Amino acid sequence: MMTVYRERMNAPKPIEFWFDFSSPYAYIANEWIDALAARHGRTVQRHAVLLGAIFPQADLKPLVSYPIKGEYARRDILRSARFERVPFTFPEAFPLPTQNAARVFWWLDADQGQTRAAQWARTAMRAYFTRGENLKDAGVLRALVVEAGLDADAAEAAWNEPRWKDRLRQANDDAVKCGVFGAPYFIIDGEPFWGNDRKAQMERWLTEGPF
Repeated sequence: MMTVYRERMNAPKPIEFWFDFSSPYAYIANEWIDALAARHGRTVQRHAVLLGAIFPQADLKPLVSYPIKGEYARRDILRSARFERVPFTFPEAFPLPTQNAARVFWWLDADQGQTRAAQWARTAMRAYFTRGENLKDAGVLRALVVEAGLDADAAEAAWNEPRWKDRLRQANDDAVKCGVFGAPYFIIDGEPFWGNDRKAQMERWLTEGPF
């Protein structure tokens, strides 16, 4: 028993990963982060947040809303998806509010564990960024919940429940306290990395240590 305790104490910390269901860069990163973590004996701790709640704290707005820069961002998103060999199609409704999908995530995280919550994140983001499924629509969300092998009535009850609304608000507040201002945002042993394009730096940090 003591050996197991020591192993747990010495186990490397998980990679913290903050994401928004409507962030294309977070979707791309969500497709590679688990493999990267596994190569280095790490796990991934996901945190679903709303960039719409975080951006005002950093005086920011969605990339695609900026003149000129927004056009580049759209091009870069498509190129980044191709680079990672991740299927991607810009949804017709983009960006959009995804609070209900995020509340389902936190419900699953608490009720069934991080693995189940991560599976839901993959299902929902893939549906949005490959098929254009509108995550704001309750009917669409219920169908995706079923596709993910979950109970639609239980999920809808969860996204309407004050407990999970409060949990998402807390996640947003906690993210800001951790310095999160965008997605994807990672923290490895206290070191922050922002953006899908930080993958190579994260790989080296995990392989060789701080630089």
